[in-house]
Amino acid sequence: MLTKPNPRHYSADHEAFRVTVRRFVEREIIPHAADWDEAGGFPRELYVKAAAAGLLGVGFPEEYGGTPADHFYRMILAEEMGRSGSGGTCASLMSHTIGLPPLVAGASPDLKARVLPGVIAGEKISALAVTEPGAGSDVAQLATTAKRDGDHYVVNGSKMFITSGMRADWYTVAVRTGGPGASGVSLLAIERDAPGFTRTELKKMGWWASDTAELSFNDCRVPAANLIGAEGQAFPLIMKNFNGERLTLAASACGAAQACLEDAVDWARERKTFGQPLIGHQVIRHKLVDMVERIEATRALLDDLAARLDAGEQPVAQTAMAKNYAARTMQFCADTAVQILGGSGYMRGVRVERIYREVKVMMIGGGAEEILKDLAARQLGF
Repeated sequence: MLTKPNPRHYSADHEAFRVTVRRFVEREIIPHAADWDEAGGFPRELYVKAAAAGLLGVGFPEEYGGTPADHFYRMILAEEMGRSGSGGTCASLMSHTIGLPPLVAGASPDLKARVLPGVIAGEKISALAVTEPGAGSDVAQLATTAKRDGDHYVVNGSKMFITSGMRADWYTVAVRTGGPGASGVSLLAIERDAPGFTRTELKKMGWWASDTAELSFNDCRVPAANLIGAEGQAFPLIMKNFNGERLTLAASACGAAQACLEDAVDWARERKTFGQPLIGHQVIRHKLVDMVERIEATRALLDDLAARLDAGEQPVAQTAMAKNYAARTMQFCADTAVQILGGSGYMRGVRVERIYREVKVMMIGGGAEEILKDLAARQLGF
């Protein structure tokens, strides 16, 4: 590992977990990443394998098959997944990390028991559905409605850019049960075979291995028992979930940047130009140092953020800024790695080429850079 975690933050147990995740990624994802990208998906059995390795339950309650964990474990998981260079695979494989937290925080014991164990065991897939064609980060303006009809809700509307949107079994869906604004927003757990629920696959610039979909609800009937929390109380759950997603995305971006550095160094040591290895040229060494500099700064920022979260703080502005900073680190390292690899870095099937294509989604997903800057500004009182 060319850059190393700060031992003040990571215990022996943390590092043992890192070894477990890295072995899983190197055995189960990296050898297949190029093929899965071209195929536009990966085998469903990967969920079961990830669950058996103890990866799907990290941070979830033990009573449902999970393993309680601090934020450093979660960052290790995201970072090592990011090193695979297959963001699409990891996004769908880990989509439950954004689909399940609202249920853990707000669902009834019965609903938790129906949803959580199967997902954590890798037998079912969970997705989060908040974004709409006309509303992304501005959740208070969402238009999908859910009207109470006896012991059901009737849902009408659509969701856009939903990760695991085609194959998920459970969807955590933001709906409007009340009037305008945040106070009218609720959450429903909707099953894939609910009547009136259809999905349309979307094609993307990157994350090819992740199935992404537009969801449509046309008089879709959902049991009232599937309401997550109370009506009109979902907005805080969604905002907290967004913050968790942003930390995960930031750690994943840091892992992808690390992968770019590793591949650039390996290539620079092997490739010879003008009678010496590429790494013998000062200009290349300086590029590599620039990459290390950004990765080290990103990791320090994330470590501080994780420590503050574990201490009970809610550093919303710092989380938003960390996500933006990590995405820019990934952007810089991907661009630099492709430049160092030259023509080879531009070829499909090469890890840095995939990461280069996936940079832009990291600067948009979980809150676009501009949205997060504005959020940070408000939190900081500007």
